Amino acid sequence: MGDSASSSYVHKSLGGGSVADLLLWRNRTGAAILLVSSTVFWFLFERAGYNLLSFVSNVLLLLVAILFLWAKSASLLNRPLPPVPNMEIPEGFAIKAADDILVLINHVLSVASDITIARNPIRLLQVLFVLWAISYVGTLINSLTLVYIVILLSLSLPVVYEKYQDHIDDKLDSTSKVIRNISRKIPMPVSKEKKYQ
Repeated sequence: MGDSASSSYVHKSLGGGSVADLLLWRNRTGAAILLVSSTVFWFLFERAGYNLLSFVSNVLLLLVAILFLWAKSASLLNRPLPPVPNMEIPEGFAIKAADDILVLINHVLSVASDITIARNPIRLLQVLFVLWAISYVGTLINSLTLVYIVILLSLSLPVVYEKYQDHIDDKLDSTSKVIRNISRKIPMPVSKEKKYQ
């Protein structure tokens, strides 16, 4: 079974901090809330047929009505007003989000440039394969179900790997050796370069 060194390795691989604690169930309350809320949302939208737009609209309508009635009753009964936080996005957060989006857009443009200008066929095949895989998976299951499956896997796979890391690493090592042996037996074509005069 995994020891504390492998446990800290998995924790560091997941980025450390609160996200790793959540995914490894060290923050049991947060992980349970994420699991239950994602299950409820999946059931509401996928199985019960509830629409996302109507759900958000109804929740906001209920919230505004409660806050309005609370504020009116507070003024009539000489009670304190409802504690509404300052609804403002900090400038630093907006700048960091814009920088992260800028990095993502620049990466996408770099890949597009690599395909079109540099005419990199390997990058083209990688992009085509990823887009085809996304399209194929999209035809098989609904996007919301896919998000729900990703949440369930992200809450279960790190814990299983942390607990059985030695066994999983041994099996993956032996599998990679078998794949390498099989790939060595496949004859590789010898490239003959044409001479240009």
